[in-house]
Amino acid sequence: MSASALRDPADLAQLAARGIEPAEAERQLALLARPAAWATLDRPCTVGDGIERLDEARLDALLATHARAAAEGRVSAFVPASGAATRMFRELLAARELPGALDQADVRAQRSEAAQALARFVDEMGRFAFARALSNVMRKRRGEALAILCHDGPWRPILDAFFEPSGLDAARAPKGLLLFHREHGESRTAFEEHLVEAVALASDRSGVRRLDVTVSTEHRAGFERLLSERAGPLAERLGGRWDVAFSEQHPSTDTLAADPRGGPFRDGGGRLLFRPSGHGALLANLGESGRDLVFLKNVDNVAVDRLKPETARWSRALVGLAAELSAEVHDWCGKLAAGEVGALAGARAFAAAALGLELPATADAAQARALIDRPVRVCGMVANSGEPGGGPFWVHDAAGLSRQIVESAQVDPVSASQQAILRRATHFNPVFLATSLGDANGRPHDLARFVDESAVIVTHKSHHGRELLALERPGLWNGAMARWHTRFVEVPIAVFNPVKSVFDLLRPEHQGD
Repeated sequence: MSASALRDPADLAQLAARGIEPAEAERQLALLARPAAWATLDRPCTVGDGIERLDEARLDALLATHARAAAEGRVSAFVPASGAATRMFRELLAARELPGALDQADVRAQRSEAAQALARFVDEMGRFAFARALSNVMRKRRGEALAILCHDGPWRPILDAFFEPSGLDAARAPKGLLLFHREHGESRTAFEEHLVEAVALASDRSGVRRLDVTVSTEHRAGFERLLSERAGPLAERLGGRWDVAFSEQHPSTDTLAADPRGGPFRDGGGRLLFRPSGHGALLANLGESGRDLVFLKNVDNVAVDRLKPETARWSRALVGLAAELSAEVHDWCGKLAAGEVGALAGARAFAAAALGLELPATADAAQARALIDRPVRVCGMVANSGEPGGGPFWVHDAAGLSRQIVESAQVDPVSASQQAILRRATHFNPVFLATSLGDANGRPHDLARFVDESAVIVTHKSHHGRELLALERPGLWNGAMARWHTRFVEVPIAVFNPVKSVFDLLRPEHQGD
């Protein structure tokens, strides 16, 4: 890829407007032009070989560690909430493309996935938390009763009210603002459920819970309005208060698209095309939060109240382990800095046993300290049950052998041996992890220093009918955390309650009162 491809003044002006250096843009084009860089799997992490199983006594000790850290205000939650819900409604959006008024008899007579999904949607309408809101929209827009239309049809007005901007605008809304559950006589969005979960996870001794929530620019006001409306009623029932910081993905984290024939992709006006670069772009938001002990999980992974205690128990335990491990890291860094007798040998043994890190035999105290002083992540892993998600593996790379979370898209699809290792995985990643972001001097780590920049994913996409190559940055819990100290802990399937399809909301874990 020629660097001269980005020397045009108009190109440079576009890059500058986004805060992207020309050298970074050229690096991205080079990544897009090279062959895929696949992860090199050694073996799956299993219980006893990369994944630890906690007994009750150990759990109790970690819960006590969490309680002390939370009381001191050290614990917070980080919730990526900028993604749109479009994929949740794939079948229903396809149903909107069916011809006619969608009379119920006509739809039921069809055998297409879209028709069957629409029939199930209206048949189960009363079980969805958004049914009341949809009913109100239809009454105001058309003076029609939702229940009657669900029973008698036609069904197109229901889809129109659900998807049109003047209705619920469901497909364009972020998942965090969708009504997921009915609890205590009220309907709750996924974002509200994170507020409720933070009570057990992140309350300090004065009852303040801290959350950092990443949102899209267009929906930020909606989140802020919902917080303003709902924080008071929730506080009346649960006590305390919430300290929520919203942030947006930086334009500088977007990546260039490339033309498959070579060079940058240009739109119809000859301008460079930029695309969001995946959840790895949120590493900057995580670092800028300035937090200490941070728990991360996806915005759609929430459950109704009766299941929250199990999630709270395990999230607190993982935070406790992250706090314990980072305290030990910082303690050994202090001993190495002070030149204590035996510190180098002790740090070497600690790194091997607790961190899975073999310090070079030639490393002196300063070098050992630099290698040990890294961010920490403790990742919950769930036994395989057919759910989608990356998994925990021992991986070879330039830094040696380490525990990593690997997505199937990172594994060479034509390598029989690598695909065989992938299939032997016993656990998957539910995105349920605790992190410690501070260094041994009490300052936030520069998280960019610990990214495996080669762990990008190149995908084929299209823009207005033209094929392009898109670049995803190293994933937030994949390559972006590749050089962190990593521990994997087995957690129960009860902590994993994602909503990938609207029909997942009909599962027992999403059906409240």
